[in-house]
Amino acid sequence: MLAMHLIVRRMKKLSRVGVALLLFVATHAMARVGQVAPELTASTWLNGGPQKLADLRGKVTLVEFWTFGCYNCRNVEPHVKQWQAKYASRGLVVIGVHTPETAYERNLDNVKNYVRDKHIDYPIVIDADSSIWSAYSNDAWPAWYLIDKRGLIRHVHVGEGAYDQTEREIEALLAE
Repeated sequence: MLAMHLIVRRMKKLSRVGVALLLFVATHAMARVGQVAPELTASTWLNGGPQKLADLRGKVTLVEFWTFGCYNCRNVEPHVKQWQAKYASRGLVVIGVHTPETAYERNLDNVKNYVRDKHIDYPIVIDADSSIWSAYSNDAWPAWYLIDKRGLIRHVHVGEGAYDQTEREIEALLAE
């Protein structure tokens, strides 16, 4: 319910078209809650080898869709890095899904440089063909999906904000 409260608060600042788009994206993403998380299938990974969600059963996984050229993704980044640093020892696994939008973002060297320069040390899968994006029915950057220890999507957030709520969700899933 808190997520809807934040959406309503943001709607006051948007045009009617913006409100409709925000509601569509949020509703579409929320439809994934309770479903088995799609596997992260891609051949290019940074900061480690391929991560299979099936191998991460028993852990909580945060899958973050982002692209380095997205201003909003950059604003979310410190929070994701903080959660990874704070909760990795308790069983949180963070996996970034870099789904590029522009030709500049599609250049693998540019992604590698960004990851290195920003000290991102969790695994990043390169979703160059948007196949993971499509499997999750994702609609926007940034977006994160919290996956429980059984492999089910339990929380979805699209856009900036709701950091405290997401951290509470992480803590609750780790406690299960």
